[in-house]
Amino acid sequence: MTIENKNANAHPSGWRTNAMRQEDERVDYKLEVIVLPVSDVDRSLAFYTEQVGFTLDVDYRPNDDFRVVQLTPPGSACSVQIGVGLTDAPPGSVRGLYLVVTDVEAARRELSQRGVEVGAVRHKAAKNDWQGRWEDGVDPQRSDYASFVDFADPDGNTWVLQERSFRPS
Repeated sequence: MTIENKNANAHPSGWRTNAMRQEDERVDYKLEVIVLPVSDVDRSLAFYTEQVGFTLDVDYRPNDDFRVVQLTPPGSACSVQIGVGLTDAPPGSVRGLYLVVTDVEAARRELSQRGVEVGAVRHKAAKNDWQGRWEDGVDPQRSDYASFVDFADPDGNTWVLQERSFRPS
Protein backbone atom coordinates (compact mmCIF):
# COMPACT_ATOMS: atom_id res chain seq x y z
CA MET A 1 0.00 0.00 0.00
CA THR A 2 1.33 3.46 -0.92
CA ILE A 3 0.86 6.36 1.45
CA GLU A 4 1.40 10.07 1.18
CA ASN A 5 1.11 12.97 3.58
CA LYS A 6 -1.57 14.99 1.74
CA ASN A 7 -3.69 16.31 4.58
CA ALA A 8 -2.81 16.14 8.25
CA ASN A 9 -6.53 16.07 9.17
CA ALA A 10 -7.36 13.13 6.88
CA HIS A 11 -6.03 10.34 9.12
CA PRO A 12 -5.02 10.35 12.80
CA SER A 13 -1.40 9.73 11.82
CA GLY A 14 -1.52 12.51 9.24
CA TRP A 15 -0.97 10.02 6.40
CA ARG A 16 -3.48 9.13 3.65
CA THR A 17 -3.78 5.67 2.14
CA ASN A 18 -4.69 4.90 -1.47
CA ALA A 19 -8.15 3.82 -0.27
CA MET A 20 -8.68 7.21 1.41
CA ARG A 21 -7.65 9.03 -1.79
CA GLN A 22 -9.99 6.86 -3.87
CA GLU A 23 -12.90 7.58 -1.54
CA ASP A 24 -12.32 11.32 -1.93
CA GLU A 25 -12.31 10.93 -5.72
CA ARG A 26 -15.52 8.92 -6.06
CA VAL A 27 -17.95 10.07 -8.70
CA ASP A 28 -21.63 10.59 -7.83
CA TYR A 29 -24.01 8.52 -9.97
CA LYS A 30 -27.42 10.15 -9.92
CA LEU A 31 -30.30 8.38 -11.61
CA GLU A 32 -32.08 11.15 -13.46
CA VAL A 33 -33.89 9.59 -16.45
CA ILE A 34 -35.55 6.26 -17.20
CA VAL A 35 -36.67 5.48 -20.74
CA LEU A 36 -40.08 3.81 -21.02
CA PRO A 37 -40.89 1.95 -24.23
CA VAL A 38 -44.39 2.87 -25.42
CA SER A 39 -46.38 2.19 -28.60
CA ASP A 40 -48.27 5.50 -28.81
CA VAL A 41 -46.43 8.56 -27.51
CA ASP A 42 -49.46 10.86 -27.45
CA ARG A 43 -51.62 8.31 -25.60
CA SER A 44 -48.84 7.77 -23.04
CA LEU A 45 -48.25 11.52 -22.72
CA ALA A 46 -51.92 12.03 -21.90
CA PHE A 47 -51.90 9.13 -19.43
CA TYR A 48 -48.84 10.33 -17.53
CA THR A 49 -49.80 14.03 -17.43
CA GLU A 50 -53.60 13.92 -17.15
CA GLN A 51 -54.10 10.76 -15.13
CA VAL A 52 -50.92 10.14 -13.16
CA GLY A 53 -50.07 13.83 -12.68
CA PHE A 54 -46.51 13.95 -14.03
CA THR A 55 -45.18 17.30 -15.24
CA LEU A 56 -44.30 17.68 -18.91
CA ASP A 57 -40.71 18.96 -19.11
CA VAL A 58 -39.85 18.50 -22.79
CA ASP A 59 -41.62 17.49 -25.99
CA TYR A 60 -39.04 17.68 -28.76
CA ARG A 61 -39.65 16.31 -32.26
CA PRO A 62 -37.14 17.49 -34.88
CA ASN A 63 -38.39 14.92 -37.43
CA ASP A 64 -40.73 11.94 -37.82
CA ASP A 65 -38.04 9.45 -36.76
CA PHE A 66 -37.18 11.05 -33.44
CA ARG A 67 -39.22 12.44 -30.57
CA VAL A 68 -38.35 12.74 -26.92
CA VAL A 69 -40.95 13.54 -24.28
CA GLN A 70 -39.64 13.97 -20.75
CA LEU A 71 -41.99 13.80 -17.77
CA THR A 72 -41.29 14.15 -14.06
CA PRO A 73 -43.35 12.76 -11.16
CA PRO A 74 -44.28 15.41 -8.56
CA GLY A 75 -41.41 15.80 -6.08
CA SER A 76 -39.03 13.52 -7.98
CA ALA A 77 -35.44 14.16 -9.04
CA CYS A 78 -35.75 11.39 -11.65
CA SER A 79 -37.74 11.80 -14.86
CA VAL A 80 -39.05 9.38 -17.46
CA GLN A 81 -38.73 9.70 -21.20
CA ILE A 82 -41.06 8.30 -23.82
CA GLY A 83 -40.80 8.86 -27.52
CA VAL A 84 -39.72 7.66 -30.93
CA GLY A 85 -36.20 6.46 -31.63
CA LEU A 86 -35.21 6.27 -27.96
CA THR A 87 -35.10 2.51 -27.36
CA ASP A 88 -35.57 -0.79 -29.11
CA ALA A 89 -37.16 -2.36 -26.02
CA PRO A 90 -40.68 -3.67 -26.64
CA PRO A 91 -43.52 -1.38 -25.49
CA GLY A 92 -44.68 -2.32 -22.00
CA SER A 93 -41.55 -4.29 -21.08
CA VAL A 94 -40.47 -2.20 -18.07
CA ARG A 95 -41.51 -3.72 -14.74
CA GLY A 96 -41.59 -2.52 -11.15
CA LEU A 97 -40.62 1.14 -11.21
CA TYR A 98 -41.09 2.50 -7.70
CA LEU A 99 -42.72 5.78 -6.75
CA VAL A 100 -42.31 6.48 -3.04
CA VAL A 101 -45.27 8.26 -1.42
CA THR A 102 -45.99 9.40 2.13
CA ASP A 103 -49.56 8.06 2.11
CA VAL A 104 -50.21 5.04 -0.10
CA GLU A 105 -53.98 5.12 0.50
CA ALA A 106 -54.23 8.79 -0.51
CA ALA A 107 -52.05 8.19 -3.57
CA ARG A 108 -54.19 5.21 -4.58
CA ARG A 109 -57.38 7.23 -4.12
CA GLU A 110 -55.98 10.13 -6.20
CA LEU A 111 -54.92 7.88 -9.07
CA SER A 112 -58.21 6.02 -9.01
CA GLN A 113 -60.16 9.30 -9.12
CA ARG A 114 -58.08 10.31 -12.16
CA GLY A 115 -59.10 7.10 -13.95
CA VAL A 116 -55.99 5.00 -13.38
CA GLU A 117 -56.66 1.31 -12.75
CA VAL A 118 -54.81 0.64 -9.50
CA GLY A 119 -54.44 -2.54 -7.53
CA ALA A 120 -55.48 -3.04 -3.95
CA VAL A 121 -53.23 -1.86 -1.12
CA ARG A 122 -51.11 -4.67 0.26
CA HIS A 123 -48.42 -4.94 2.91
CA LYS A 124 -45.61 -7.26 3.82
CA ALA A 125 -46.69 -10.17 5.99
CA ALA A 126 -44.36 -10.69 8.97
CA LYS A 127 -42.13 -7.83 7.87
CA ASN A 128 -39.42 -8.54 10.47
CA ASP A 129 -38.82 -11.90 8.80
CA TRP A 130 -40.37 -11.23 5.41
CA GLN A 131 -40.58 -14.29 3.19
CA GLY A 132 -42.29 -12.62 0.21
CA ARG A 133 -45.87 -13.04 1.45
CA TRP A 134 -48.46 -10.27 1.39
CA GLU A 135 -51.57 -9.34 3.37
CA ASP A 136 -54.40 -7.03 2.31
CA GLY A 137 -54.47 -3.38 3.37
CA VAL A 138 -51.85 -1.02 4.72
CA ASP A 139 -49.29 -2.15 7.23
CA PRO A 140 -51.00 -1.83 10.65
CA GLN A 141 -48.03 0.14 12.06
CA ARG A 142 -47.61 2.13 8.81
CA SER A 143 -43.96 1.09 8.84
CA ASP A 144 -41.70 2.51 6.15
CA TYR A 145 -41.30 0.38 3.02
CA ALA A 146 -44.08 -2.02 4.06
CA SER A 147 -47.24 -0.93 2.12
CA PHE A 148 -47.65 -1.04 -1.66
CA VAL A 149 -50.01 -0.45 -4.60
CA ASP A 150 -49.47 -1.37 -8.26
CA PHE A 151 -50.60 0.21 -11.52
CA ALA A 152 -49.65 0.02 -15.19
CA ASP A 153 -49.53 2.44 -18.09
CA PRO A 154 -51.54 1.78 -21.29
CA ASP A 155 -48.72 -0.39 -22.71
CA GLY A 156 -48.23 -2.44 -19.55
CA ASN A 157 -45.12 -0.82 -18.05
CA THR A 158 -45.68 -1.39 -14.33
CA TRP A 159 -45.28 0.91 -11.37
CA VAL A 160 -45.29 0.30 -7.62
CA LEU A 161 -46.31 2.92 -5.06
CA GLN A 162 -44.41 2.34 -1.82
CA GLU A 163 -45.21 4.13 1.43
CA ARG A 164 -42.47 5.82 3.45
CA SER A 165 -42.65 8.45 6.20
CA PHE A 166 -46.41 8.22 6.77
CA ARG A 167 -47.67 10.78 9.27
CA PRO A 168 -51.33 10.62 10.28
CA SER A 169 -53.22 13.85 9.67
